Amino acid sequence: MTQSIDLTVAIPTYNGANRLPELLERLRNQLETENISWEIIVVDNNSNDGTAKLIKDYKKNWRCSYPLKYCFEPKQGAAYARKKAVTEAKGEIIGFLDDDNYPLSNWVAAAYSFAKKHPKAGAYGSQIHPEWEVKPPENFQRIAPFLAITERGDLPLLYAPNKKLLPPSAGLVIRRIAWLESVPNQPILTGRVTGNMLTSEDLEMLLYIQKRGWEIWYNPEMEIYHRITSHRLEKNYLIPFFQGIGLSRYVTRMLNVKPWYKPIVFLAYIINDLRKIFLHILTHGNKLQSDLVAVCEMQLFFSSLISPFYLWINGYLKANK
Repeated sequence: MTQSIDLTVAIPTYNGANRLPELLERLRNQLETENISWEIIVVDNNSNDGTAKLIKDYKKNWRCSYPLKYCFEPKQGAAYARKKAVTEAKGEIIGFLDDDNYPLSNWVAAAYSFAKKHPKAGAYGSQIHPEWEVKPPENFQRIAPFLAITERGDLPLLYAPNKKLLPPSAGLVIRRIAWLESVPNQPILTGRVTGNMLTSEDLEMLLYIQKRGWEIWYNPEMEIYHRITSHRLEKNYLIPFFQGIGLSRYVTRMLNVKPWYKPIVFLAYIINDLRKIFLHILTHGNKLQSDLVAVCEMQLFFSSLISPFYLWINGYLKANK
């Protein structure tokens, strides 16, 4: 008789051979899991480095009671990798860790415990601390949450649908049944890949789960450290990153808006985006060439403004009508 699995830890990765060993060691040293039946699945999202060999070698020497598994997802994009994880997972609860997310030793136990205490929780996010490779600029805290840094105190927090605030996918735990009954087979947003800068695929997924009536929570007892390399603080990375967030916003803004109300909401967002751009120019006009944070914010506001037009012209909205 096959033993049922309580929890699956899924690790979507692209060229993560250098980052995965530390994460796997953290998972190998989880505490208070004696009464939890769990597994680890590494989802190789079309890597071309040594990821496959790394996991093969790890499996040869894996002496833990919980299995380490490997699967390959050829279609690049975080949404496809997560979908593959849900398909392959045996657990009722699925915890997602990116290959640069390093959990504390009680993360698995805290994830499982929260699911037991909150049966209506369809998803819940971790408390995420930054581990900076280099010190960011002083004013970087204005945009730091976009890099999946989530420090919202030490008490659980229920994300109210009207607040338009949801956790990032790093350290996110979902109830498998909530995903299966809520998330469409083909979402609009699939994650950043070459030739496609759209992001926020995690928010689209969570909005579907929330729309179905499941609760979304912040669980501070699940703590992880998110390693942020110096490359991710450079202009060449940040400008396209914020452009992608902005261009994706029409999808996440309108997903749960009733059809008859959409024209009003659409107009309200256009006016609000124009207001933000105008105020930003007034406040930071003389810094829009030199202040990286101000430049990123302007890119976000402008890309959010043109998001519906970009998505329509490029066929994203037509394909998902």
